[in-house]
Amino acid sequence: MKLLWRAKMTTFQDGGEEVEDGAVYNVTLKKVQIQQAANKGARWLGGEGDQLPPEHTVRQYETSKIRAIKAGTLEKLVENLLTAFGDADFSYISIFLATYRAFASPRAVLELLLDRFGNLETSSHGEVANLNSLESEMVLRAEIASVLRAWLDQCSEDFREPPDYMCLLKLLDYLKNNMPNSDMESRVQNLLKQFQNQEVEAVDGFCSTSSSDLVDGEELEISNPEEFSSFQDHVVAEQLTYMDVMLFRRVVPYHCLGSIWSQRDKKENKNLAPTVRATITQFNAVTKCVISTILGTRDLKIQQRAKIIEKWIHIAHECRILKNFSSLRAIISALQSNSIYRLKTTWMCVSKDILLMYEELSEIFSDHDNYLTSRELLMKEATSKFANLDSSEKENQKKSQKRLQLQKNKGVMQGTVPYLGTFLTDLIMLDTALQDYVEGGLINFEKRRREFEVIAQIKLLQSSCNSYCLIPDQKFIQWFRRQRHLTEEESYKLSREAEAAADTNILSPKSQKSMVKRISTLFLGTDVFTPPKEQPLKSSPVGGSSGESTDSASVSSCEFNHSETEDVCVTPVSSPEDPLKKISGYPLSSCSPDSSMSTPSSGVPSSPSFLLASSDDKSSVGSDKGYDSDKGSVGSDKGSSSSKGSVFESGSGSDSSSIPPRESGSVPGSAPRALPVYNRQSEGSCIIRVSMDGLHASVYKSILITNQDRIPDVTQRALLKHNLEPDAVEDYELVQVISEDKELVFPRDANVFYGMNSHVNFDFILRKKAELVG
Repeated sequence: MKLLWRAKMTTFQDGGEEVEDGAVYNVTLKKVQIQQAANKGARWLGGEGDQLPPEHTVRQYETSKIRAIKAGTLEKLVENLLTAFGDADFSYISIFLATYRAFASPRAVLELLLDRFGNLETSSHGEVANLNSLESEMVLRAEIASVLRAWLDQCSEDFREPPDYMCLLKLLDYLKNNMPNSDMESRVQNLLKQFQNQEVEAVDGFCSTSSSDLVDGEELEISNPEEFSSFQDHVVAEQLTYMDVMLFRRVVPYHCLGSIWSQRDKKENKNLAPTVRATITQFNAVTKCVISTILGTRDLKIQQRAKIIEKWIHIAHECRILKNFSSLRAIISALQSNSIYRLKTTWMCVSKDILLMYEELSEIFSDHDNYLTSRELLMKEATSKFANLDSSEKENQKKSQKRLQLQKNKGVMQGTVPYLGTFLTDLIMLDTALQDYVEGGLINFEKRRREFEVIAQIKLLQSSCNSYCLIPDQKFIQWFRRQRHLTEEESYKLSREAEAAADTNILSPKSQKSMVKRISTLFLGTDVFTPPKEQPLKSSPVGGSSGESTDSASVSSCEFNHSETEDVCVTPVSSPEDPLKKISGYPLSSCSPDSSMSTPSSGVPSSPSFLLASSDDKSSVGSDKGYDSDKGSVGSDKGSSSSKGSVFESGSGSDSSSIPPRESGSVPGSAPRALPVYNRQSEGSCIIRVSMDGLHASVYKSILITNQDRIPDVTQRALLKHNLEPDAVEDYELVQVISEDKELVFPRDANVFYGMNSHVNFDFILRKKAELVG
């Protein structure tokens, strides 16, 4: 009799663990409810299609087992590539290929795959052991071909090893012997030729992606305001998006892994993760360009400077329409940088509508709830055709909808360019919070599954960028690359000069009072808030940020702690108690006639900075030192105790929400254990940020501590993270920053977890003991 089957419901049940030699597996039982009935006569019973009356159905259940490797030796993990489909762990191959560079090299994996498991005579591959030799060969060949095909599809860059290309040649040799004349062999040959041709082109036509792209005879120059004004706002946004898209699509996802990115500040790793560095360099270039166009010309009138600020806000809005969150954040960060933030008289001349637009754009990157707004917006628009614009101000809403409608009328879908710092933050935190190895020295593959959830989001957004249809405008690109970027000291000096001239020559006391009243009413009702007075800068004039970063890259980040020197991105540096925090966006300091420069307690305005400078490029956005950023400065003179994390850097320290929910790549039914997070003690552990006093004073390293750790343990780990001699533990003391003028010094054998003040930021300084200084 012919039967009709219909799946009704699927449930998952935890089946515990299975332990084998060299591997531990999570087991999940998948239970599927089946509705069964005789097909013949179904219509007579009143059923339409497969919808049958309950009394004529029989419910049955089918249970299957899903095995997902949790931890194992490298050999077992590679073997699992061939058995994962049989174990119903369908995402395993993609997860392994995206993350294995954290614990193995391409050569090691390829040798195991081809020499150990690809050789049928010596293979101990259990799945085919009971088949005859011909069937075994066919099955094994199909499995290896499937893995190699996925490898070439998803991670072909793993085989780019100039000039010898040893892995690619080894693979080609294997295919010639085992799969001659196959499509795979042709594909590998073509890939080898492609890599070799690209290497020749790179040598013959070598040029950098920055100022050295200039035509012979051209020199770097400070922007001419008239030339900048000649570019239409939407053209500037489109060209910035074009450059961002080209760089983001080239990002190699494994370069973003915390275990790799966090090593970038070591001397031997100066060329590590070049695709991420390139993205950060572009971010910094946009930020520096904004600052240079506003401050670079000394003889600008106050209204002219205000017009340039308005133009950049309009450009930021155009970036929002194009869903380019990278340049959007770079522009907002520049406008919130110390040297621009303090131009109170200039900001007073910015129109009310533009200020409201700026306020709304700034809110996107609010650090509230671990940057929840920007995270939700990014996921909402990741694959949408157009931006979802909303404005609380009617006039801005009309303009936004009009511009968006023009985009829709063109009939071309848009992709989404994210602010990469968000993902770097999450991956750094995962790397900090989860161990690489578990009991028995097995590789912790559960950690890699969690990392893949973030990597998968990056890949999805890279795919969406294929929807952009932008044409490069060489006139703008050449102008952009010609810009001479101001150092931190230069921008701060020019800012003071511009403001001093504006205060004495432009506004009368009466008009200034009127302007203050207008802006204070706009943001605060009738009360005027007077922010703290300007504090003297120490070693770094602008933005008090710092960190001997290396790599002119910055991707301002909202969640990163400033930890690995190089690329620190920044976000505003206001503390939780800072009143400025309540108003995002417009620097209210400019509304106060009593302060020439309003800054939070850290000495830097509440505005995001970004940075990531390289030791070779001391003129990065944050110049030698970098900028402060939202709740965390990449550096401030002291590393800003109020900072809550800057974005492109390592060390993380963010809210638990910085760890994405467990979705793709996770085993159904399994509930991940809560991870330690920055600024919160949970289940006997937490993450703190430690900077070195004097040396790299504003560069943080994120460290996981438990309730068992004492001062020597934490000090030793901090020294290792900062690449210093760990044996010098006795020479240092650990200090928690309570406020700008208060510190908590720990006794030598104190328990850090129980001794720390849990009501302030978990920011620490490691400094040499007083008797050793001098």
